[in-house]
Amino acid sequence: MNTPTLPGFATDPTRFLFFTGKGGVGKTSLSTATAIALADGGRRVLLVSTDAASNLDEMLGVPLSNQPVPVPGVPGLDVLNIDPDAAAEAYRQRVLAQLDVETSEQDRSTVREQLSGACTTEIAAFDEFAALLAGEVVGAPHDHVVFDTAPTGHTLRLLSLPKAWTGFLAGNDRGASCLGPHSGLKMQEARFNAALRALSDPALTTVVLVTRPDPRPMQEAARTAEELSALGLSHQRLAVNGVFHASDPKDPIANAIEAMGRDAVRHLPAVLAALPLDEVPLRPFDTVGVPALRALLGGDTVPTTRVSASEIALSGEPLAHLVDELAAHGHGLVMVMGKGGVGKTTIAAALAVGLVQRGHAVHLTTTDPAAHVADALAGALPGLKLGRIDPKAETEAYIAKMMATRGKALDDAGRALLLEDLQSPCTEEVAVFHAFSRVVNEARTAFVVLDTAPTGHSLLLMDATGAYHRQMMSQYEGKGGTAHLITPLMRLQDADMTRVLIVTLPEVTPVSQAAALQDDLRRAHIEPWAWVINKSLAATGTHDPLLQARLVGEHRQAERIASGLAQRTFVLPWLPQAPVGVAALGALVRPANAATAP
Repeated sequence: MNTPTLPGFATDPTRFLFFTGKGGVGKTSLSTATAIALADGGRRVLLVSTDAASNLDEMLGVPLSNQPVPVPGVPGLDVLNIDPDAAAEAYRQRVLAQLDVETSEQDRSTVREQLSGACTTEIAAFDEFAALLAGEVVGAPHDHVVFDTAPTGHTLRLLSLPKAWTGFLAGNDRGASCLGPHSGLKMQEARFNAALRALSDPALTTVVLVTRPDPRPMQEAARTAEELSALGLSHQRLAVNGVFHASDPKDPIANAIEAMGRDAVRHLPAVLAALPLDEVPLRPFDTVGVPALRALLGGDTVPTTRVSASEIALSGEPLAHLVDELAAHGHGLVMVMGKGGVGKTTIAAALAVGLVQRGHAVHLTTTDPAAHVADALAGALPGLKLGRIDPKAETEAYIAKMMATRGKALDDAGRALLLEDLQSPCTEEVAVFHAFSRVVNEARTAFVVLDTAPTGHSLLLMDATGAYHRQMMSQYEGKGGTAHLITPLMRLQDADMTRVLIVTLPEVTPVSQAAALQDDLRRAHIEPWAWVINKSLAATGTHDPLLQARLVGEHRQAERIASGLAQRTFVLPWLPQAPVGVAALGALVRPANAATAP
């Protein structure tokens, strides 16, 4: 193996390394390559995924577990996935074990019901995360713990929880929260405090903000840097991944890609420009398997082959045809889902604009904490209402509603206790679900286009929807009320009302995660309506050697999708200019008979 010249984030690492950033920027690849490089250097390393939609198993060829698992071929490296479902069940058992032996079965059943919601899943996953920061890891001690995090919005939520829960629990030993008796949380208070201290200590924790040489992920990285600093995580570095240098000055596509990247790096936001900077070159291969991951940071070589763009064709229809079919239904919910960074927001915004072009009023909204739909539109369009399920605003509104209803008949002490309970961090999950339910209901009579959060976060929202459905069915079963009961999940399952679109890139990781998302949706009896393949290089005609080598992977994924993964496929080619603004988005989906439409 060659001796690599490692980037700065891997040459003098702290004990805890967090890789975070917008979906699709390469957090998993860089965090995993760093963990391998540190282990190759003789360190004991634990690689941890906090993403509910992690694909570390595919990248490393090892089944993931919520306990450390050795990685074959990399002595000293263990991998662990924080599985929200497994964590929630373990948390439930711990809380139930705290109950008095004389507790009635009815009371135990009540506690189990309190512990069945999405907020329990969140706090349980956080509890596992806090245990790692507090040094409570099963097995041999590790020199470094490398975290491959979920996309930015979800990670900011996770990293804010130590401060939120330590504040909530301080001096709080009364009542019962949405997680059941507080004893289940109080017994973890010391762990949460240790996690907060570790995150705030620059000698222990480094945050690597990962971005692509693209203004949009850079802007998100800048916002993340500021928010993390406000949380006390000030030891940060910037990693620009996928930096491309054209080798043929006569290739317009290659030159356009290089120019876009060079311009983006030159105009870094000030908060990022002040950070130590590492650049990682674009590689001609998919980062799957230990050899490829070693080669990502220059520690190995991977044989590559080239194929010309003329040899590859992705079978699929243009987006305009997709909008035509959606418009024919007259109303409904269009859910745009997929891995972070695949272009969900652009696709969702383009579909909304296209439906307005065809004479429909549309509500375009998002469940993504990062909320980029407004940036994508960059303007207003008559007939298009722009919304956002803002977790903070929804939480404030939910608390106010609960105080005005449940708290109305309480005395001052009871209202104070209720307010204290509602200020727990898990209230946000409940509030977001209620907002999501309102959006789903709105689609009964109008078009709602929903730009969802990246896969892992969306699946947690789906879990909350399923939990509510089961609770309502159980509550009304045997009372003659289920015949007229329609829950949000039932509307999502109704193919005449909801059309789920899965967006992917023609690359191995996004396609694998799209396939896994499809499996999860089908288990909930929600059938995806179509796939959208975004940013295809195949139709560009590029003859740059590195890009032609990457086309081999694109061809492989095109065949994989065509072999039965998608019932319908629509394709959007890679564009030299990012489609930002109403006019640019409209050009992607303009109907054939409306050449001058906005």
